[in-house]
Amino acid sequence: MPNVYLGIDVGTSGTKSLAIDQNGKILASASAEYPIYHPKPGWSEQHPSDWWEATVATIKQLLKKGGFKKGDVKGIGLSGQMHGSVFLDKDHQVIRPALLWNDQRTAAECAEIEKKAGGRKKLIEMVSNPALTGFTAPKILWLRNHEPKRYAAVRKVLLPKDYVRFQLTGEFATEVSDASGTLLLDVKKRAWSKPLLSKLEIDADLLPACYESEEVSGKLSAAAASAMGLLEGTPVVGGGGDQAAGAIGNGIVEAGVISATLGTSGVVFAYSDTVETDAEGRLHTFCHAVRGKWHQMGVVLSAGGSLQWYRNQLAQDVMAEAKKKKIDPYEILTAEAAAAPIGSEGLYFLPYLTGERTPHADPHARGAWIGLSPRHGRGHLVRSIMEGVTYAMRDSLELIKGLGVPINEIRASGGGARSDFWRQMQADVYGHNVVTINASEGPAYGVALLAAAGTGAYSNVVEACKASIKVVSRTKPVKRAKDSYDKAYPIYGKLYQSLKHDFAAIADLVK
Repeated sequence: MPNVYLGIDVGTSGTKSLAIDQNGKILASASAEYPIYHPKPGWSEQHPSDWWEATVATIKQLLKKGGFKKGDVKGIGLSGQMHGSVFLDKDHQVIRPALLWNDQRTAAECAEIEKKAGGRKKLIEMVSNPALTGFTAPKILWLRNHEPKRYAAVRKVLLPKDYVRFQLTGEFATEVSDASGTLLLDVKKRAWSKPLLSKLEIDADLLPACYESEEVSGKLSAAAASAMGLLEGTPVVGGGGDQAAGAIGNGIVEAGVISATLGTSGVVFAYSDTVETDAEGRLHTFCHAVRGKWHQMGVVLSAGGSLQWYRNQLAQDVMAEAKKKKIDPYEILTAEAAAAPIGSEGLYFLPYLTGERTPHADPHARGAWIGLSPRHGRGHLVRSIMEGVTYAMRDSLELIKGLGVPINEIRASGGGARSDFWRQMQADVYGHNVVTINASEGPAYGVALLAAAGTGAYSNVVEACKASIKVVSRTKPVKRAKDSYDKAYPIYGKLYQSLKHDFAAIADLVK
C-alpha cells in the first residue's frame, strides 16, 4: 500500500475526514454531524466534545472503508471553522461552550478593541484587519466582561481545529492562517502581536505556539492513537483555517487564480505574494497556508446558509416530496429557480440572516426580500436567494479587483459548484470564467496535501497542489445574462445603504 495522508476538517455543521495516497488520489471519506446552539438571538455555540467525538468516528470509518492499514498513515492535517473560541482551565477542561465564527454578541468588545488600539487605522496597521464580531479577540474580551469568574479560570484559548489537535497530540499549537483570524496575530511578521496583546491586557501565555501550515506541530499520543486505531507517533502538521485549507484544496497557490466557495458561508479568496490590505478593512488580509505567503478574503456569512434556511423553514412540502422521490430537495428548488427569469422579475434578496462580514461588517444587518409582487412565486423566491448570495460574493470580488489583484480564472467549490445552474449564475454575475477541479473535498483535501508536503512526500505544498489538482470543467458567462446582472447589481448594492440604519433600530428592539 502506498503512503496515506489524512485530512480532518472540523466544520460548523459536521466534521469531514478523508484519506489520500501520495499522488493525491482520494481513498475514502467520512463525515459526522453535530448541532449548533443559539441560546440567544445572534449567539452561536457548540460543544468541543462533539468535534472530538466526530473526529474519532470519522477516522474509524476511514480505516474501514479505505483499504489501508494504520501503519500506512504517514501524516495528519487539520482544518476547521475559523475564529471560534475554546476556553480551557488549568486541568485542560472546557470551561463553557465554544463561541463560533458566526456569533454576533461582541459588537461592544469590537469597539473596545479599536479604542484601546488607538483607532481603526492603528489596529489595521498592527494586525492588518479591523475588529469584527466573528473574530476571536472580541470573544476573549466578552468572556472577561460578561463572565469574569469563567475568564479567571482560563489558562488556554484554542481555535476549533486546535482543540482537536490538543486531543490528538497533547500539544497546544496553532498555525498562521487560522491564527490570522484571531485578530491577535501580526500578519506581516507571522507571529503573535505583543503590542496589541499588551494594549488589550491579554496574557500571551493564553495563546498556543504558532507554526507554518505544513510544519509538524505534534505527534499522535498513545491515547488518541488507541481511540482511533492509528499508530502512536504519527505526525500532525499545522494545517490551516478552513478557508486557507480550502484554497490549498482548490490549488489557489499562485497569482491570478481566485476561489469562490459557496458553503454555509461564502468566501472569495485570492493568493498574494505580499501583504495587501484594504484601507477600510473591508477585506481580510491573512497569512496563507503556503509558507511565507498571504491572501485576501471576503466573507458572506449566510451564503448556502440562506438557501438552507429557506429549505428548512419555508419548504417543508418540498422536503416531503423529495423524500418520496428519494432525491435531494435542492434539486426541486433549483429546477423551480431555473424556470424563473433572470433577475427574478425585480425581486431582490439580501442574504444577511446572521449579519454580514464583507463589505459591510454589520452584525445588525438582516435578511430581506425587496420588490415582492403578486407575480412572484416560489421559483422567484428561490432564484432571488441564489442571485442575492451571488451578488454578495461579487461584492468581495470587486474589492479584490480594487487592490489590483489579477483574475484569470475563478475556481468554484462548495454546494454552489455542484449545481450546474448556480455555477452558470456565478459566471454570469462575476463576468468571468468559472471552473471546477478534480478534487471537491475542500479543506480536508487541502490539509491532507499539507500533511503530505510536511512529512516529505513533496518538497512543498505548491508542488503537491500542482501534482494533484486539475481543471475538469469550464463555465463561460452568457452575454445576455451578464448584461442583465450588470444592470441589476448596482441596485442590490444600494439596498443595504438604504436599510442599514433601520437594521440598527430593529436590533435595539430585540435586545
